Amino acid sequence: MGAALDSLLDLLDLERIEQDIFRGRSRSAVVPRVFGGQVAAQALVAAGRTAPAGRSAHSLHAYFLRPGDPGAPIVYNVDRIRDGRSFTTRRVVAVQHGKPIFHLSASFQTHEEGMDHQAAMPSAPAPETLPTAEEMLPRYADRFTDPHMVDRLLEARAAVDLRYVDAPPFATAGKPREPRSQVWFRTNGELADDPLLHVCMATYVSDMTLLDSVLLAHGRGGWAIGDVVGASLDHAMWFHRPFRADEWLLYDQQSPSASGGRGLGQARIYTADGQLAVTVIQEGLVRVPRD
Repeated sequence: MGAALDSLLDLLDLERIEQDIFRGRSRSAVVPRVFGGQVAAQALVAAGRTAPAGRSAHSLHAYFLRPGDPGAPIVYNVDRIRDGRSFTTRRVVAVQHGKPIFHLSASFQTHEEGMDHQAAMPSAPAPETLPTAEEMLPRYADRFTDPHMVDRLLEARAAVDLRYVDAPPFATAGKPREPRSQVWFRTNGELADDPLLHVCMATYVSDMTLLDSVLLAHGRGGWAIGDVVGASLDHAMWFHRPFRADEWLLYDQQSPSASGGRGLGQARIYTADGQLAVTVIQEGLVRVPRD
């Protein structure tokens, strides 16, 4: 396991300061605020650590309320809303400087058998045939106004092997494309056999590229080249079937709508053998900068 993945796992290992109160730290991000996927993953860790044993996360719904300060700790307050015979509900509020910055509701369920069907996995080339971030990003260094952007992007994603099926938005800025994006991802190292950890890791990664499809529809390159400004507004995930975040997962993303300064991304995450593991929906603030 690499140092970057060790650092991310340490970030998700929250400090318990009271029965239902946890404290987390932050890591550097490409934008000057706490990465939304980090806050969502840490909040789910806090919720999961108060859930009864044997109950797995099956959904989360969250709102990003304020930009997080990467230089300050984040306190996660958990409300034990309900423990039923099959389901557990938790509410988590992330607080910095005395104000809520993030709100999450999560539901956990005991395993049970039932009806089973799923949408078919879309076609995609094998991840091993695609360039790594270290191979791909330097090709587009001239697209970034920040001469250190390639290094910053590589550092931000060092714990995860994330490979684009098609060119990322910043590679084709100025040329509108179909509002669809696919990436393969897995952690850069093996994870422990803890279902909550794998779900939280997928939550972390899910915020990295979900709004790419919104940008593609309008020929925008994204935050890294500065032709849009924005932030995540809300985030929802449904965990359908077990999966491992240290094995290849296909993240198939598309955008059905953008309006009012907001863009909607929806996606499905499949295991390499075609099992639909997760559904994700996110709305983000996406604005064109004023001259």
